Amino acid sequence: VYEIGRVFRNEGLDTRHNPEFTLMELYQAYTDYYGMMELTESMYRYVAEKVCGTTLITYGDKQIDLGKPFRKLTMIDAIKEETGIDFDTVRTDEEAKALAKERGIEFEDRHKKGDIVNLFFDEYCEDKMIQPTFIMDHPIEISPLTKKKPGHPEQVERFELYINGWEMCNAYSELNDPIDQRERFRA
Repeated sequence: VYEIGRVFRNEGLDTRHNPEFTLMELYQAYTDYYGMMELTESMYRYVAEKVCGTTLITYGDKQIDLGKPFRKLTMIDAIKEETGIDFDTVRTDEEAKALAKERGIEFEDRHKKGDIVNLFFDEYCEDKMIQPTFIMDHPIEISPLTKKKPGHPEQVERFELYINGWEMCNAYSELNDPIDQRERFRA
């Protein structure tokens, strides 16, 4: 099931976000975020071939290859690649905040480790994702409606696709556990 339409989100305006934009929203029964990544990659490749006649796109001075398999990288691994910091070894919110202070990353008192992970990704990684890259396994703190990743209770089954340093889409496995949802709403 999908729809394409104009939307408005009152989330502010900056160089990466416009409050009014065109959105395609898509849902598929009996799949998870891996199935949605496969669908997304296939769709980008198909559209590029039909519209441009090729999957090799030139944008400014960059060549973007939509024909190769899209890279898949966890958010924590992306941060580790760019900074050398492994958030899998950071155990507490206080440790995460200390790392943010060391790197000059601003955060709010209410922020937890997952929020800090996201701030690190925004600061150090997002603009480096030139070739198509799925950033997977986001922190639970920033994804309240997303199913937990089995075996990793701090992470959820969510991905964002980045091309040319831009977030092109956001998708996740829907949370369908009513007990987990109630606990998250209470929190």
